[in-house]
Amino acid sequence: MEELINKIKKHLEEIGSNKFINNLFIILIASIIVLLGVSIYSKDKKIVEVPTRPVVEESKSTGDYSEYLENKLESILGKLKGVGEVDVMITLEESVESIPASNTTKTIETTKEIDAEGGTREINREDTNIQLLSNENNGSLVVIKSINPTVKGVIVVADGAENPEVLEKIYEAVKTVLGISGNKVQVFSSK
Repeated sequence: MEELINKIKKHLEEIGSNKFINNLFIILIASIIVLLGVSIYSKDKKIVEVPTRPVVEESKSTGDYSEYLENKLESILGKLKGVGEVDVMITLEESVESIPASNTTKTIETTKEIDAEGGTREINREDTNIQLLSNENNGSLVVIKSINPTVKGVIVVADGAENPEVLEKIYEAVKTVLGISGNKVQVFSSK
């Protein structure tokens, strides 16, 4: 280790201290310029990667969602004792709401000024910049959450619904599965 230090000292003595300081100063100035350039460039283009997770089952429209619910209800209600063929119609209040992923940058700038008479003034400025993130492959927005519409009403037409016990089972099953009040459910017997 001491050999290495002695070699470095010997090399510095050969170069001369003025030349070494000049080279060091040039490297320092070049480094500062590069850092300032990178800093200014990165302020203009700040993009944060948001990890996306694959959506297992995604409904694209209200029709798809209501059809999905109708099929599931028909399947489960048809398995109840005393129930034959079942048809279900579901109406929804609004469409599917998708919440896109976004990058929000908020800048708060506070300036304090003192005038010649001793008074002070404080100025606050707030800027918010929102960038929606899109998929690199196809350009579509990255959706982080989809909110399904609420059920407006349900009509069930079923074989066996003329029996009051079967009618009550169907009625209670629909209310429970969809989490809706009884005034939104109507059950009828089929022809």
